[in-house]
Amino acid sequence: MRRLDPEQTRAAVAAGALLIDTRTDIQRRQQGSLPGAIVIDRTVLEWRLDPTSPNRIPEATGHDRVVIVVCRQGYSSSLAAASLRALGLVNATDLAGGFEAWVAAGLPTATGPEDVRY
Repeated sequence: MRRLDPEQTRAAVAAGALLIDTRTDIQRRQQGSLPGAIVIDRTVLEWRLDPTSPNRIPEATGHDRVVIVVCRQGYSSSLAAASLRALGLVNATDLAGGFEAWVAAGLPTATGPEDVRY
């Protein structure tokens, strides 16, 4: 799996990739939100992103959809992306270094309402 750096992530999202934030509520309140991200709890991630699941989100349109998972530091997101790939989402990946790498790269964060999907 080719992990993305913050700038690659930003470009992929601009090109239509799904950005999925799996950080906890507390982490997002303390650190800020990712603009354009859909928040999905890690415990239901596979159900929400598998295009064959009756519990999928509407954006989970096919196994070829580019999905980028983000956590706080890039550890759990890499495992989550591997799990999504095992389900057949061949373009699932993650942000190497997580949200902290995003902030360190000077990219914008948000404080407004989040798109939370449970």
